[in-house]
Amino acid sequence: MITRKFADFIVSLKYEDIPSDVIEKARLCFMDFLGVSLRGSKEKSGISALKALQPHISPGKATIIGHGHGDPLNASLANGIFAHSLDLDDGHRIAHLHPGASIIPATLALAEKENANGRKFLTSLIIGYEIGLSLGIMINPYHRNMGFHSTGTCGTIGAAAASAKVLDLDRKETLNCLGLAGTQAAGLLESDHKGSMGKHLHAGRAAQSGVLSALLAKEGFTGADSILEGDEGFLNVMTSEYDEDKLGDFHIRQVYMKKYPICRHIHSTIDSAAKILNFLKLNSVDEAMVDEVIVRTYKIAAEHDNYKPENIESLRQSLPVSLALFLLNGDLRLEHLEDFNFACELAGKIRIETDRKLDSLYPEKRPSKVILKLKGGNLEALTILPCGEPENPLKREDVLKKFKMLNSEYEIKKLKILDEMESTPMDELMDELNLGRNKT
Repeated sequence: MITRKFADFIVSLKYEDIPSDVIEKARLCFMDFLGVSLRGSKEKSGISALKALQPHISPGKATIIGHGHGDPLNASLANGIFAHSLDLDDGHRIAHLHPGASIIPATLALAEKENANGRKFLTSLIIGYEIGLSLGIMINPYHRNMGFHSTGTCGTIGAAAASAKVLDLDRKETLNCLGLAGTQAAGLLESDHKGSMGKHLHAGRAAQSGVLSALLAKEGFTGADSILEGDEGFLNVMTSEYDEDKLGDFHIRQVYMKKYPICRHIHSTIDSAAKILNFLKLNSVDEAMVDEVIVRTYKIAAEHDNYKPENIESLRQSLPVSLALFLLNGDLRLEHLEDFNFACELAGKIRIETDRKLDSLYPEKRPSKVILKLKGGNLEALTILPCGEPENPLKREDVLKKFKMLNSEYEIKKLKILDEMESTPMDELMDELNLGRNKT
């Protein structure tokens, strides 16, 4: 019984059981989440969500990043939206899941409410990642190819697992918590690929549903104890096939962190273009220099072929326009996304092809070759895995640089407290970080 196995893992895992490198990766994921969410708290989807939620937010200790404090249900919803709104949050290439945006908001909200210390918070976070990622690995790419967004589906169950641990639910209560989470798990890729803010909502609702499931279970509210493997449960309804789970491998080790604020399937293409610019010793290209750009990549990446995005959300899913912006700017930051129409002419010179050999490497790899045809000759570069994957990770100094780039007004030295957070109550730690107020 898979649901029972998951519950046993949640209840039994202790901080002492967790390898030190896993603790450090969890700490880094938390730092990355805070930087992305703080900037995300100023974006349009986050502000819209807060306007809708504000009349309904009850007083509480849970940090609403950049916007004060409130109750755990609304704080987790808002923070999940903030974390996913920039497309800069962490992810896992095999699980097809952005775990941090759904799991950390739930864990943080309840840890602050319960006066849990950093040790308990990190243990719960790691459990949430392990459950969510294990499930994502089991069912993908089948689940994704059926049109489900794993951040909303698997993320809900991961958030519930972390929440159960924070609340110290016993085995029966944890089973109920998972049962309630599984029946709330939702998220459709139509929201993503049509360039809507519904994608951001997936992460927020996953976090909130995880919190709700744990709070209900603590009070005796029951859920199906076979929600995953049952005849009409998650696995039999939401995927055509699934593999055996690999629970306990600490999949957080394989989590990637993002450099560019666009869909992960486009990153290898950008990295290949960066290699060409570096070889040419150019900061950018002039459109007049370019005859044609050919991108040969795997099928799912090639399907991100929107040449006329209508807004920033749809731009984040557009390979040709994202690549054109990178070539014209020599980088791809949030500010480059604000005015993208000027790049559409160069995007028209970009031809995208599905390469059968490269497609055969997916999903273990995410390869992309870029061939840049210039007036003076052709250059090409291949990237097998984009920057930020565990094989080529962002280091602590990279994450700090990313945090500062996103939040130039923030005093980065405050993050030093995360190095020794285990004994600090999470509500005190968040007050020390001063992330509950938006100074801009």
